[in-house]
Amino acid sequence: MLHKNLTNPSSIAVVGGSDNLQSPGGSVLNNLLTHHFKGDLYVVNPKKNTVQGLNCVNNTADLPQVDLAIIAIAAKYTLEIVKILAETKNTKAFIIYSAGFSEKDTEGLALEKDIAKVINQVGGSLLGPNNIGLINQHFAGVFTKPIPKLQQNGVDFISGSGATAVFIIEAAMQLGLPFSSIYTVGNSAQIGVEEVLEHFDETYKKGESSPIKLLYIESVNNPQKLLKHAQSLIKKGCKIAAIKAGSTAEGSRAASSHTGALANSDMAVDALFKKAGIVRCYGRNELIHVATVFMYPCLKGKNIAIVTHAGGPAVMLTDVLSKNNLNVPKIEGNAAAILLEKLFDGSSVANPIDFLATGTAAQLDAILNACETQFEDIDAVAVIFGSPGLTQVFDVYNVLDKHINMAKKPIYPILPSVVNVRAEIADFKNKGHVIFTDEVLFGKALATIYNTDFQNELVVESPLNKEDFKACITPEMNGFLAPKNVKSILDLAGIVTVDEIIVQTKQALQKVPRKIDFPMVMKVVGPIHKTDVGGVVLNIDNERSLNKNFEKLIQIPEATSVLIQPMLKGTELFIGVKKEGAFGHLILCGLGGVFVEILKDISIGLLPISKTEAMKMIKNLKAYPLLKGYRGKPGINLELFASLISKVSLLVKTIPEITEIDINPLIATGKNIIAVDARISIEN
Repeated sequence: MLHKNLTNPSSIAVVGGSDNLQSPGGSVLNNLLTHHFKGDLYVVNPKKNTVQGLNCVNNTADLPQVDLAIIAIAAKYTLEIVKILAETKNTKAFIIYSAGFSEKDTEGLALEKDIAKVINQVGGSLLGPNNIGLINQHFAGVFTKPIPKLQQNGVDFISGSGATAVFIIEAAMQLGLPFSSIYTVGNSAQIGVEEVLEHFDETYKKGESSPIKLLYIESVNNPQKLLKHAQSLIKKGCKIAAIKAGSTAEGSRAASSHTGALANSDMAVDALFKKAGIVRCYGRNELIHVATVFMYPCLKGKNIAIVTHAGGPAVMLTDVLSKNNLNVPKIEGNAAAILLEKLFDGSSVANPIDFLATGTAAQLDAILNACETQFEDIDAVAVIFGSPGLTQVFDVYNVLDKHINMAKKPIYPILPSVVNVRAEIADFKNKGHVIFTDEVLFGKALATIYNTDFQNELVVESPLNKEDFKACITPEMNGFLAPKNVKSILDLAGIVTVDEIIVQTKQALQKVPRKIDFPMVMKVVGPIHKTDVGGVVLNIDNERSLNKNFEKLIQIPEATSVLIQPMLKGTELFIGVKKEGAFGHLILCGLGGVFVEILKDISIGLLPISKTEAMKMIKNLKAYPLLKGYRGKPGINLELFASLISKVSLLVKTIPEITEIDINPLIATGKNIIAVDARISIEN
């Protein structure tokens, strides 16, 4: 929990404050003064008696008691200053701008830890080091500019990078996007993105706190905390969008199974965001456009009316919406005909509603009235209106202002003429509106939100009994389990497996035809990648072929035995699990067999996974139409596939020592799905 003195201090000391407004200490002092911090303000500078009109002390020891210290001095002096403030001045909150800590070298890391230890011992809070500070409605504790518009219903923004925060603030201001608070965590020596989000969650008051949270994350240090508080905030009515930078560090790597090769830390981030209901963005412009859409009423359907006086932007917006599951439906009928009579010749109301470059404010008023009251199938309206610069268009934007304030449906203003009608747009934003300047960026943001599932659910399961698995998994086991242990585990988990026999000798081989019917499958046991070493033989249909292929397989290097199964035919499926560090276990599903690595068409989730979540994963597969059935060809048992995914989730929850599961393939035939091949790795 963030100390109250960090978020709402009664007194602030700027250590390293100066008259030089181009230095961090000088600039933050200027920001505090010009943005009217109402508490007591102190300055420490060893060479000055006054700084920016304030009395100044030369030594930190000469300060009175102070709530918050903003430290803008060289890293090597910070520990001594922190000790004086924490131990003798009752200072409970610290913002350290200084660089030269863990981002530099091991000595800097050690210094950073020592500072955090001192602050922890007095129950204080530390933001930074190596950050730009924080801004909220109480004070502007940053050394950067610009200071954005602050208001209660603006967005809360947490950033792992100070410079990136500045760029996002600048871009957001162009759209009129207001902020409620901005926190930059820098090296996160004590407070990271997760801790600030926790603070937002634990202090949230509906109707008072900002309902929109933006995150720029460079590293997820505590995934479970992020998930917990994001889910909690979203359940309280908040909307969250986030960028996670560094998504390709381990995009592909060699591994011992299909699951290991496919799953990586970025997939874990994606799964975490999906489970929480966080809208994932991949760039600054996307993030602020998503936030701007958040500022409007929720879109309750998929049918969008596009109102424009320029054809090209409307076509581009139609394209991007239509490609992303939104709809620009044709508008026709009596109401459309009545509206068309009010427009100039050559106009169209078919959707896009094009009222030409000569369109008037009165015509826009009529169009928006019709969209709100006559066109019942329309769920939202996007208005594209610019100007060639020949006349002023205040009247048009006044019409927009009126309808946005009155309409029950969202009306999104896309105002591209940022030069020609700069004054009109400024006036429009001053009335409290946020705008879009690019129709494609708007369309992508709207679609991203529409396609994000915000319904996160609590997974309630009847746990398996871990004691039942004692014979399959013993404390001394590590690595991949023997096939017989794998089969026993899957059987106990309620996952149907194919009949199989493992043989080591030709003598044992002779009994196989009495137990398994032809045709058969033979697989080498021992080598990790069976197919790569020629260790899988299909369609064995007689005893001679059985004997011949046994001799071939048992001679493969590292072979310990041969596994024999009946040859099943059907749709091949795949379920996998991988433990991904602090994120926990990921579960993957998709088409099985060779399609796993060739097509890489997989869905991924973060455990635990309910049957409902599992069904969503299946529906997100590109192969879903194939699995559902097409052109008269029956599909697979989707309910059973979802049930198997949730059963694997429950298995891993019961036995968290599992690090990897690879069930590939499962064969779907008729109403049944049977696990044919599986690998399980554990780590005790």
